[in-house]
Amino acid sequence: MMKQIVLSLLLMTLFSCNEPPQRNCTNFKTGEFSFTSVVNGEEKTTTFSRTLEMEVDYFEGKQDTSSVRWINDCEYVLKNVNPKSKAEEKSIHIKILTTSDSSYTFEYNAIGDKRKFKGTAHKIH
Repeated sequence: MMKQIVLSLLLMTLFSCNEPPQRNCTNFKTGEFSFTSVVNGEEKTTTFSRTLEMEVDYFEGKQDTSSVRWINDCEYVLKNVNPKSKAEEKSIHIKILTTSDSSYTFEYNAIGDKRKFKGTAHKIH
């Protein structure tokens, strides 16, 4: 009897460690968020507000507006509404990789660019 209990506990421990990461993307489709990245060795914070169709970013006193097109619950494409340069004309693909109660980790890249970057956004409201 004791051997069965020990074996059961061992199996539960093994299987619980291999639980897939949480991914409740719908909780992060809308809201206000902050994202900190390192630019030229210095930490910079962007805040943004997202609805299902638009995202407004605030960075260093400047505001940018992008349209949002959801591919599925965890992936979307941002397209700058008023690009001021060739670089800003490129759409950005964002894929939410994991979520927690108040943040999500994502991967992003300019469409057509093979380089991918990762970040974590924290929900403010």
